[in-house]
Amino acid sequence: MNSGYNKSGSQRCLCGVCNYKYTLNPKQRAYPEEIRNLAIKEHLSGVSGRRIGQIHGMSKANVYNWIKKNRDGVDKSEN
Repeated sequence: MNSGYNKSGSQRCLCGVCNYKYTLNPKQRAYPEEIRNLAIKEHLSGVSGRRIGQIHGMSKANVYNWIKKNRDGVDKSEN
């Protein structure tokens, strides 16, 4: 049974037996790995986290969290 749409526009449904609401095909909200690595490399080259967020249209908190998790995960010598 249809139950409308969520904020991102995905179809919501309602179970007729238990009245549980669920999303049929939820949209993925994660950023691609290439964007993460690019943001980390930009930070290592001297760009601020706030500026990286503005350039890529994301939160600066995302950038800082990726930097914390991947301090040694990105090769610094690659351009």
